[in-house]
Amino acid sequence: MSPHAVLRLADLGADGVRASLDLAEAGPLTPVLAGRGAALLFEHPSARTRNAAELAVVALGGHPVTIRGEEVGLDRRETVEDVARTLGCFHAVVAARVARHGTLERMATALEPAGQTVVVNLLSDVEHPTQALADLLTIRQELGRLEGTTVAYVGDANNVCRSLVDACALSGAVVRVAAPAGHQLAPGDLERAAGLGGDVTQVEDPLEAVAGADVVYTDVWVSMGEEAQAAGRRAALQAYQVNESLLAAAAPGAIFLHCLPAHRGEEVTAGVLEGARSRVWQQAANRLHALRGLLGHLLGAEPGDLGR
Repeated sequence: MSPHAVLRLADLGADGVRASLDLAEAGPLTPVLAGRGAALLFEHPSARTRNAAELAVVALGGHPVTIRGEEVGLDRRETVEDVARTLGCFHAVVAARVARHGTLERMATALEPAGQTVVVNLLSDVEHPTQALADLLTIRQELGRLEGTTVAYVGDANNVCRSLVDACALSGAVVRVAAPAGHQLAPGDLERAAGLGGDVTQVEDPLEAVAGADVVYTDVWVSMGEEAQAAGRRAALQAYQVNESLLAAAAPGAIFLHCLPAHRGEEVTAGVLEGARSRVWQQAANRLHALRGLLGHLLGAEPGDLGR
């Protein structure tokens, strides 16, 4: 059975990840959202996630309703639970980009008794599962496989990193994370990945992580909500820039990924971001396909002709 909520990528399991990726590449899917709505709630600004989510819903025959956080006033105008139950009256999907992961957990709990509304994490301070699906899709398209590939993540081990590590664990890829002390994955993150069957190594030396890797991945050093820590973060992470010299240590056919937005000259050089190995725009485009595949899997879609 498909899960009622995907708040962390591990909620999907290996079979769910594989099914979502297969549907993402299957072309048109049966319109499982025909005549139904999808509430897309954004506490944080969004470019790729909002566009991908809206168009994924449309591709499945549904009607997306995008809502800003101030419009519903979570725990100010109404409780998180009341907002979730209200949206559940109208929508088959409630997908949210939130400041605190606990908000999603409360939404999922509030909607679970009805069992009619799927809850999806579009980003939280803990994970970014839909991004990780797009990452896997890009790797599979470019390298032809996921199992046995080596992915090196360099920089702040944030929400994107956590989801990427779990995604690799669920798909048989090896992961090496290079991060300085204070910016590394927590022991619990490593234990969770190991429990999923993952092969994860955490080091401080970026070169050790990147050497011979098939994929080199990074993200911004200062995420939304961390602006007050910007100076300290940049100082701690300055040796973790993905530049031409570091990328040269990867495997000859290695690709570079970044979830975007990127800060050229900080976590990545312009030469790498715009270079021949970069697949960041394909990765961005795959946000749509990955979300379509995920929602299709959760709602029971099959490959088909939307025109029928």
